[in-house]
Amino acid sequence: MPESQPTSHDAELILKLYDLRREPVMREARAFVAQFAPKSLDDMLKIANAFGTREQAFLRQVVGYWEMAASLVNRSALNRELALDNYQEMFFVYAKVQPFLEEYRQIMGMPGFLRQVQQLAESTPETRKRVSDMQALQAAMARRRAEAEAVAR
Repeated sequence: MPESQPTSHDAELILKLYDLRREPVMREARAFVAQFAPKSLDDMLKIANAFGTREQAFLRQVVGYWEMAASLVNRSALNRELALDNYQEMFFVYAKVQPFLEEYRQIMGMPGFLRQVQQLAESTPETRKRVSDMQALQAAMARRRAEAEAVAR
């Protein structure tokens, strides 16, 4: 069944979500998550268990934002196609943690952690490809970073 056309309400909601991303603390949080490159479950647990730190707060803020944004789509409060046109960063964040997600949920006792994002990001072959493409991009970025660091030494 084809998706309905976005409404002006959908457009207003997308713009409000964009404005939230521009808030100064959220920008800091997003910058932290952008550079956060977990290589293992332990990397995630280290941040998650660093209670009271800016890094833990930043991770919670970004994850909470994308959970809210994904929930709007999953619950049909926001046009799916319009959201997917604008949620590239959600895929970037999800791709970082997806390999460790199930074990993280078990260890932390948080079965709902990133559940809305996962539901949206894994809902179709196209969205699953976006996740795998994002993981490939992140691997390439890590290689370039390592190469640059090796040259700098």
